Amino acid sequence: MAELSTRAVHLRIEGRVQGVGFRWFVRERARRWGLVGWVRNDDDGSVLLAARGHASGVDGLLDDLARGPDGAWVTGMEQLPVGPDVPFHDPFTIIR
Repeated sequence: MAELSTRAVHLRIEGRVQGVGFRWFVRERARRWGLVGWVRNDDDGSVLLAARGHASGVDGLLDDLARGPDGAWVTGMEQLPVGPDVPFHDPFTIIR
């Protein structure tokens, strides 16, 4: 049986992503895709997140993030390094 590949991402999402339910949307979608990790607002108005799981689930989450929830406008997704200091919470959680 072939082993499924895993993937991890650490991202900054920019646009109108605070005050529109974006963190809740990310948490629900990530859990639906079976991912572990976290999402939080950043002081500059962006949203930061880290997610890990099956590559197909991470890809699915990235597609969901590009659309976002109603009322959100995603203008950019910046990939950040996934270093050893990036934690992955199980279950996927919102950090306040």
